[in-house]
Amino acid sequence: MAALPTSKLTSANSLLHSPPPGAARLEKPINPALAGLATLFPADPPLPLGVAYSGGADSTALLLAAAERWPGQVEAFHVHHGLQAAADDFVQICESVCRQIGLPLHVILADARHAPGESPEDAARRTRYAALAASAAAHGMHGLLLGQHADDQVETLLLALSRGAGLPGLSAMPARFERGGMAFYRPLLQIPCAVLREWLAHQAIEFVDDPTNTDERYTRNRIRARLLPALAQAFPQFRTTFARSARHAAQAQAVLVEVAVQDLAAAGNPPAIKVLQALSTARQANLLRHWLLLQQATPSTAQLDQLLHQVAACTTRGHRIHLKVATGHVTRQGGSLHYAVTFTSTKG
Repeated sequence: MAALPTSKLTSANSLLHSPPPGAARLEKPINPALAGLATLFPADPPLPLGVAYSGGADSTALLLAAAERWPGQVEAFHVHHGLQAAADDFVQICESVCRQIGLPLHVILADARHAPGESPEDAARRTRYAALAASAAAHGMHGLLLGQHADDQVETLLLALSRGAGLPGLSAMPARFERGGMAFYRPLLQIPCAVLREWLAHQAIEFVDDPTNTDERYTRNRIRARLLPALAQAFPQFRTTFARSARHAAQAQAVLVEVAVQDLAAAGNPPAIKVLQALSTARQANLLRHWLLLQQATPSTAQLDQLLHQVAACTTRGHRIHLKVATGHVTRQGGSLHYAVTFTSTKG
């Protein structure tokens, strides 16, 4: 994978957005991010809250909305990845905006370099969430707001479809999740990016565009540049309908988890093979996937199918089961399945 491209901040052009002349004198419309906050938080959440503030349009609108709704109870957190030449310039813009609106800004230096064979996007995402969670906790925050919007949700769903994902993937991004002991919230998942940018065009607030967002070497960017405009022409309401499908998938997945918990309780942990065999194949798969996830092991479709085949064939006392899943193996011990991580020797 090629290195991420670098960029340089230039005054008021494609990277740095300033309001048009006279825009500050116009009557300002309501920040659309406020509606997202009201929907996700009908009552006030535990305060104070942090905002993951990149300096981009979505997080800028979210930061302003949160500061308006909970004055004195919001702080900004910016992760400096060090992956781009313009990263220092992004920090300067964030510092400038936070000074203007009187919010504390915490800049977090994080090493997001990826290991050989690892996705740069995945590495950066894991680093970002871990850094945000640790810094927010250290500053007494009770939660962190993220700026992903409706377009991001559609892109995530399309990526999941392209990979043949199951219900967890088709559920796309949840509105709330926990990472590193910190609650994260996404209040903008129902709001299109264009709506946020249109509102910001009326504000006397700077924001930046990350130039890597237009690099079509990355699948998500190709979706954004090529598929979303085509979908908008063919299905003008696609953001709403795709988000609805993701919610349906999330609800269905929640039911499957409930069933898996009940079935695992009946089968025992680790699960008894005879109890497994009494279930339908679909319920066996659901239970085994849930059980393996509890062991921090995510089975592929092929691995799960092979495990189901081995369980079905286990009709004699001496029948062995031995299947690699993630970093360990599923084996038979007596009348039950067993999972253990495989430790490789470091001796030369």
